[in-house]
Amino acid sequence: MDTVLDLLEALVGFDTTSRATNLDLVAFVEAHLDEHGIDHQRVLDPTGTKANLLARVGPDVDGGVVLTGHTDCVPVEGQPWTRPPFELTEDGDRLYGRGTTDMKGFLAVVLAALPALAATDLARPIHLVLTYDEEIGTVGAPSAVDALLASGPRPELVIVGEPTSLRPVTAHKGVRAFTTSVEGLDGHSSQPQHAANAIAALARIATFIDDLAARHRDAAADPRFTPPYTTFNLATIEGGQALNIVPRHAQLTWEYRPVPADDADRLAVEVERFADEEVLPRLREATGTGRISFRADAVARGLEAEPDGAAEALVRRLTGSDGPSETVPFGTDGGHFQAAGLSTVVCGPGAIEQAHQPDEWIERSQLVACVDLIDGLREELTAART
Repeated sequence: MDTVLDLLEALVGFDTTSRATNLDLVAFVEAHLDEHGIDHQRVLDPTGTKANLLARVGPDVDGGVVLTGHTDCVPVEGQPWTRPPFELTEDGDRLYGRGTTDMKGFLAVVLAALPALAATDLARPIHLVLTYDEEIGTVGAPSAVDALLASGPRPELVIVGEPTSLRPVTAHKGVRAFTTSVEGLDGHSSQPQHAANAIAALARIATFIDDLAARHRDAAADPRFTPPYTTFNLATIEGGQALNIVPRHAQLTWEYRPVPADDADRLAVEVERFADEEVLPRLREATGTGRISFRADAVARGLEAEPDGAAEALVRRLTGSDGPSETVPFGTDGGHFQAAGLSTVVCGPGAIEQAHQPDEWIERSQLVACVDLIDGLREELTAART
């Protein structure tokens, strides 16, 4: 456990908030891999300021297991932390620091296990995949999956180490996030007939989204989830200059989290159609001026439960879990791996209730149990050769 804690301390020490680079953390992990003779591949984002990291231990054959986690974390500003967020501190069984639960604890356990895994005569390989910008919409996962499938043998299954208290999770909602902008025509508030009010137009779109949310709430389409329906969130709105000016510009950020049964693409199309057919003509009615645009900011795929899924079966063997399959309302990178044809399950140390919170913490006992899980995986992949 000492190595796990040393690695966790180092990982927490990197401020990998999504707005910042993760390259220092990636370089740290690369140095750890180099020390133990493990080949790795860095996959940069288009800006060159962030990267996915891939590595493999074991034979160059198909059928391996992917252990994956994201390197970024959420901000700490505005939260009432009582401990330094980017320093690992210990109090009893709890280890405090940003990312301890979500999800640097899992990464520390896996990194600590890699030397032993590399020294083992495995029958099938273990792939390590670290991603960037999961927290703002699984941004790095698609290129990570592409690189994984293009760079070597095809793995069979994936374990996403998000915090589930080490219980197997087989399904989760997706996430779609958008920015909607309205450009009208400003004017004196006493002469609205010579202007095009951007805020009024945007308010109609926001109300339509809120009505759409109510419609889905009443439908309650999927009892496996809490809540059992597709949710919507009107997140931020801005616009206007002064009380006596008809506003030229307004902007809304919003998201929805669809249950697997809902057509995620159709929901966005429905909002855009309403804006185009109902809102835009009214915006342009007086002056002929106006424009409404939609920008997709994030697309996180949902995870579907797999009948007799290989990934779920493996995790159940490793954890001894025999309870019912679980679902969660939050998103992960897992949907992108599953969409590529890889059996996927979410299972990792820590509780989601501690994630994104001030004084985020993980129990030492959860890390110990995760060490046991990885040890069991090593034994299983070794026994497969005998």
